[in-house]
Amino acid sequence: MFRDCNHERSMMYAMARGRHGGGPEGPGGGGFGGRFGRRGGGGRVFASGDLRLVLLALVAERPRHGYELIKDIEELFGGAYAPSPGSVYPSLTFLEEIGQVTAAASDGAKKLYTITEEGLAYLAENKDLVDAVRTRMGMVARSMAGQKPPEAIIHAMNTLRTALHLHGHGWPTEEVERIRKILEQAALDIEAGKTK
Repeated sequence: MFRDCNHERSMMYAMARGRHGGGPEGPGGGGFGGRFGRRGGGGRVFASGDLRLVLLALVAERPRHGYELIKDIEELFGGAYAPSPGSVYPSLTFLEEIGQVTAAASDGAKKLYTITEEGLAYLAENKDLVDAVRTRMGMVARSMAGQKPPEAIIHAMNTLRTALHLHGHGWPTEEVERIRKILEQAALDIEAGKTK
């Protein structure tokens, strides 16, 4: 489903790696984990160090909890992607260890992350890089959104699903084969871009 999107992201990652000097930049720098839409999936959306920059920029706007940062990033991607806790929390820990954020206990075991003077200085020194990351995020979000079928297609898919679930003629071998051929041919036609 995300084949073209993955190709576009691969090109963006190559550019980003060149700009970042290649390689990971400490724990949690790559932001590998995440989920696409409501169906899960995963894949690398952030280049090395990008996730930390985004987290730092968001915390600079106002203090946030880790789960808030995950939701805020999901909103930036229009709901098409959200980073996993397994990539966000190590990145926040790293930012804390290098003195760019502080974490204070809030609501029990939850931590509230606040940017430090060092973090603000880092963002100011790397404003162009932060802007570039946000631009790439916008491009990826638009590309992901473009992969969602139009409402008319979603309606047709739901109609097909309902027809299969409510199939009242039983499932003798001949009927299974007939419907299998219809579905497989439709899939081939869609993939090939055929029109009748």
